[in-house]
Amino acid sequence: MRLAGKKAIVTGGASGFGYGIAEKFINEGAQVLIADINKDAAHEAAAKLGAFGTACDVAKDLDVAALAKTAQEKMGCIDILVNNAGITHLPAAMEEISEEDFDRVLNVNAKSVYLSAKHIVPIMKSQGAGVILNVASTAGVSPRPRLSWYNASKGWMITATKAMAIELAPAGIRVNAINPVAGETPLLKSFMGEDTPEVREKFVSTIPIGRFSTPEDMGNAAAFLCSDEASMITGVAMEVDGGRCI
Repeated sequence: MRLAGKKAIVTGGASGFGYGIAEKFINEGAQVLIADINKDAAHEAAAKLGAFGTACDVAKDLDVAALAKTAQEKMGCIDILVNNAGITHLPAAMEEISEEDFDRVLNVNAKSVYLSAKHIVPIMKSQGAGVILNVASTAGVSPRPRLSWYNASKGWMITATKAMAIELAPAGIRVNAINPVAGETPLLKSFMGEDTPEVREKFVSTIPIGRFSTPEDMGNAAAFLCSDEASMITGVAMEVDGGRCI
């Protein structure tokens, strides 16, 4: 029960890595507020896990402000924030990605981190403690071709993690990231462009351990980094990638 008594927000928590993180946190004793752009999915996941659920578009200022308020109302404080919600564009040459898709990727993957800092960091500062975990990607360390602006958004998130960590350490707030390799989530097909045995085999061949990552893998890594066991760890971007970035 390494997170006993902790109050956590997990964005994009209704599916994929976010769901795995929320489930692990609850199993480790935390109270969790699952935020997801899909309201029904958020409440369904919350009911299944024994969490709170709320709708939130993490790219919108008013939604994130409401999320912070809801978390305080339901849980009393915010000890942990997991910025997990993310999106990608379909694989294509960088010059062929539409401006609409570019804006969407950067708003969800990058602007959301800014908005959560704007509304939740002041709460953590007032508490004198807190932990923020950004779910970045191996794409920010070892980019794959034809996912250019997604790669860039995750590289931004890794640098933001380090910038946040150095600034917030004196306030008692730790900030880390995890870099998942592609996994069995709703985004997998978007990364691959098409979901066929051949494409899956090609992807897995780049992962030395020989399999995709799982929500459970991310939950285990997140639980450690957000626990007091990691009290001396801040500003790291931990690869959870089966050796992909070696």
